[in-house]
Amino acid sequence: MANNTLLNVDQITLEALMILKNELGFTRNVDRQHDKDFRKVNSIGDSIRIRKPVRYTVSTGQAIDIQASQETEVTLVLDQQKHVAMEFSSKELLLDVNQFAKQFIEPAVVQLANEIDYDGTALYKGVYNAVGTAGTVPTAALTYLQVGQKLDEFSVPRDKRAMVVTPATEVNAVDTLKGLFHASGPLSNQYRKGEIGKSVLGFDWYMDQNIRSHTAGTYAGTSLVNGASQTGSSLITDGWSSGASDLKEGDLITIANVYAVNPKNRQSTGALQQFVVTSDISDSSGAMTISISPSITLTGPYQTVNSLPANDAAVSVVSGTTALVSRQNLGFHRDAFTLGMGILESPKGVDFAAVKYDKQLGLAIRCVRQYDIRTDQYPCRLDILYGWLTQRPELACRLQS
Repeated sequence: MANNTLLNVDQITLEALMILKNELGFTRNVDRQHDKDFRKVNSIGDSIRIRKPVRYTVSTGQAIDIQASQETEVTLVLDQQKHVAMEFSSKELLLDVNQFAKQFIEPAVVQLANEIDYDGTALYKGVYNAVGTAGTVPTAALTYLQVGQKLDEFSVPRDKRAMVVTPATEVNAVDTLKGLFHASGPLSNQYRKGEIGKSVLGFDWYMDQNIRSHTAGTYAGTSLVNGASQTGSSLITDGWSSGASDLKEGDLITIANVYAVNPKNRQSTGALQQFVVTSDISDSSGAMTISISPSITLTGPYQTVNSLPANDAAVSVVSGTTALVSRQNLGFHRDAFTLGMGILESPKGVDFAAVKYDKQLGLAIRCVRQYDIRTDQYPCRLDILYGWLTQRPELACRLQS
């Protein structure tokens, strides 16, 4: 039965928030602890600095060996304001709140939620660990287990791990695991719903259509390190085909005989350290200085490799053959990625405005409505403000497919 008064702003905004909470996929598995810092954007600005855990080395013997606490930090910025604007007649605002939500609010908020999630999956570009073959959907349980192996080798806690994959990857995973021993609940999901279920192979699994595709750079030649013992967040290389090579942000490279180390015991994992290209680069002379992450660090608490690159060591692109398109599924611990969501101000001088905030999930949405006397229409907009950050890339691994 329709209400006998126009729907008010609190009804509309609260209904929108409920829908937004239910439509988040990738987003629900990331760190949200910093939302409280953005309860009032104007109080702290639109960014906060987040301190990462300090690492130490252990000394031997009775003599004290005091070491400096090397703090590192990253910045979370609320740089994304998205909205959906719509228009209602006074007649439409007489609808029951459930009818109104189904007809108008749900489509708008589902799209907003999708934008948050889609922006989040772009964070794969900051993740430097990867398994699988780019361009080939995994068909063996071993490939999925190798994601967990990579996380274990980097001392990632085994709780709060999620695997977010494309529909095609999920289908192949269900088919791959159909003959393995499994708990009755996940088996039921596989049979009835075609879903992988939860808590399988060390991860909680989620299908997400927003998982990104990556197009590898175009490159040719025999790429080599140009200069021995390089350190830091860039690598000088040569040997590329002159004028015919470029690398894209998100491409992955390895360096011959430069192996990754466990961040706790700093022993080689037995696998080459993978580096992600952090900005697009093109060559004009067969040489490129590539910006990379992690930094090449041989000693100290933040050591990343067991040896420094040798001159003329081979540089290999492992994100796929030239210009190959591949999907970038993600296996990660919750603390790998961070979403911050701010609370926009409620403007004055309008028909009505309200902001609703869910403390538990850290989600906020603003609704503003005005009246147009010429058309008997109510222009209305729903706004969100948020920012994404790859907080600790070592806690994530890409599953290429």
